[in-house]
Amino acid sequence: MTRTTPPWTVAPEPFDSPVAAALWRAYYTEVSDRWYLLHEGRRTDPAELEREIAADTGDYLAPPDGVLLVARYGGEPAGTAGVQLTDAVTAELKRVFLYEGMRGRGGAALLVTAAEDAARSLGAERIVLDTRNDLVEARTLYARLGYEETEPHNNQPYAEHWFAKKLS
Repeated sequence: MTRTTPPWTVAPEPFDSPVAAALWRAYYTEVSDRWYLLHEGRRTDPAELEREIAADTGDYLAPPDGVLLVARYGGEPAGTAGVQLTDAVTAELKRVFLYEGMRGRGGAALLVTAAEDAARSLGAERIVLDTRNDLVEARTLYARLGYEETEPHNNQPYAEHWFAKKLS
């Protein structure tokens, strides 16, 4: 009998590990380039990219009030999702990302579901998130997973859509 490794696994990862850093860089580069290409017809300036990646260390995704999850496909890092408690009963979903070549294989829904479970384990009864107009795939995913569009819960500069879901 041949043993096979399940294609997807999701597990906590230190926010400052090399794997987490590589995924953060890929995530930030993609969403920043997408915004600049849409609005200014260019990619992100390399100096700005380095400055912004360094400015968001992700330390809010560390225990006891946060967690960073990494999805692996066939053992290789493929994506990430983070959860941060914003109050005793609310968690915020952060940094949901899959490498482009990994999309369409069920990993995004698996990551979000694992993040919801992590939020519950932190005591959250509700999870919120924000996203942008141009991240159509993300908005479609969240709606499919039962998130409902809400009034703004933050004033992030690029947030254009806000979602929430009850976890209990």
